[in-house]
Amino acid sequence: MISTRWLEKRKPYWTRLEQLLDQSTRKGFRSLGRSELQELGLLYRQIAADLAALREDRGSVHFARYLNQLLARAHNIIYSAHKTSPSEVLNFFVVTYPQIFRRNLRFVQVAFLIFAVSAAVGAVITFQDPDFKLSILGPHMVQTIEKREMWTHSIVGIKPLASSAIMTNNMSVGFMTFALGITAGLGTIYMLLFNGLLLGVIAMACHLSGMSLKLWEFVAPHGVLELPAIFLAGGAGLRIAAGLLFPGYLPRRESLVRAGTEAVQLLLGSIPILVIAGVIEAFVSPTGLATALKFAMAAALFVLLLFYLLAVGTSPAKADSSA
Repeated sequence: MISTRWLEKRKPYWTRLEQLLDQSTRKGFRSLGRSELQELGLLYRQIAADLAALREDRGSVHFARYLNQLLARAHNIIYSAHKTSPSEVLNFFVVTYPQIFRRNLRFVQVAFLIFAVSAAVGAVITFQDPDFKLSILGPHMVQTIEKREMWTHSIVGIKPLASSAIMTNNMSVGFMTFALGITAGLGTIYMLLFNGLLLGVIAMACHLSGMSLKLWEFVAPHGVLELPAIFLAGGAGLRIAAGLLFPGYLPRRESLVRAGTEAVQLLLGSIPILVIAGVIEAFVSPTGLATALKFAMAAALFVLLLFYLLAVGTSPAKADSSA
C-alpha cells in the first residue's frame, strides 16, 4: 500500500514536471534550456516508475490517472520534436516488428483459426450442395470455373496496373479488418469469416471442376504472403477488441489507447508484405512459369516469412536464459 509519506515526497517532482510542460506549451519546446531538457528527461523516467508503483495499489487510482495524463503530455512534447530517421524505420521492421508480432502471436493465431474454420465450412457446404457456390461467387465466375478456365488471364496483359489494383484491394481488406476491431471485434471476425468462407467455396468449386492444380499454382506464390498479412491485420483488430473489452486494472480509455498503439504497429508490418504479395500476384502467379517452380517459390517465401517473424530480433540473452 502506498503511504502518505511517499506521496508527499514524490509530489514536488510531479509538480515540477507539470511546470516544465506548461512552459513548453506556452513558449515552445525550444524555450527550455539544456539543463531543463535534462531535468525533463530525468523526471519523465522517474515519474514513469512512480506510475508503475501506483498501479499496484488499488487505492491510488486517481493519482495513477493524474500521472498517466502527465506522462502522456510529456511523451507528446518530447517525441514531437524527434524526427524519425531512415535508420529508425529500418530498425523497426528489422528488429522491433518481429518482437511485436511475437507479443501478439495469440491474437494472430485466433484470427487464423477463425479464417481456417470458415474456409473449411465453406468447402464442406459447397461439396454437399454445389449450388451454394452460386450465391457466393455469382453465375459468371461459376461458369468460368466450370469451363475449367481461370478468371485471372486479364492480369497478364496489364501487369503494372493490375499490381497497383491488387495492392490497393488487399490493403483495403487489411485496413478494414483492423479498423473493425473497434466494434468489440465483431467486424473483424465478420471479415475473417467472410474471406475464409470465400476461399473455401472457391477451393471446393475448383476441386469439383477438376482444376485444383490450376487454382493452387496461381494462389501459392502470393498467397503465402497475402494470407498471413490478412491474419496480421485480423490479429491487430482483435488486439483492439481485447483492450476495449478486457481493460483489467486500467481505465478502459487508457487500455484502448495502449491496445491501439500496439495494434497499429502490428498492422504496419503487414503493409510491405502485402506490397510484395501484390507484385507477385501480378507478375508471377498468372504466368506460365513451371508449376514446380511456383510451388518452390511459395515454399521459400513462406520459410523466410516464418524465420523473419519468429526468429529475427530475438536477443541472445533471452535465448541463453531459455536454454
